[in-house]
Amino acid sequence: MATPITRIKKKQLTPEELKLQRLFELETQVAEQQQALQKVLEITGELDKAGILDAVNAMVKAREDLMDITVQQASREPVTTLINNLMNAAGALTAIDPATTAKLSSSVQRGLQNAEAGQSDPRKLSMLGLFKALRDPDINRSIRYGLHFLKGMGEELERK
Repeated sequence: MATPITRIKKKQLTPEELKLQRLFELETQVAEQQQALQKVLEITGELDKAGILDAVNAMVKAREDLMDITVQQASREPVTTLINNLMNAAGALTAIDPATTAKLSSSVQRGLQNAEAGQSDPRKLSMLGLFKALRDPDINRSIRYGLHFLKGMGEELERK
């Protein structure tokens, strides 16, 4: 009977064999991905023709200067004010019911269409015509909506 194996000797690749193995794996990948590599080469060729690669290269070399300029520009008061306003506007928009926003948006669009259509009417609007217009249910509804909006806005302005 044979003696039991107590030690397994793992074959260590020499640096040259390791290099050849990696080169073979790379060749295999290139062969499998030929179309993708051709597309990448075409894209980089077009980017080079357009001068974009030169611009990117210059930006990478000047990254510290660009970062300093970006930080200086972003910390200016108009930019910080803009960021604060955007954050406040985003907060206000998230508090509004999307159905209400959609309804209001379509109402504004329809109102603008009617305003454009009525713009060609050369007649003056008299006080009597204004009072008659108030009897129109659509106009009355819109004015009531606007008045309630103004009331709520005024109440909030008083609290602040």
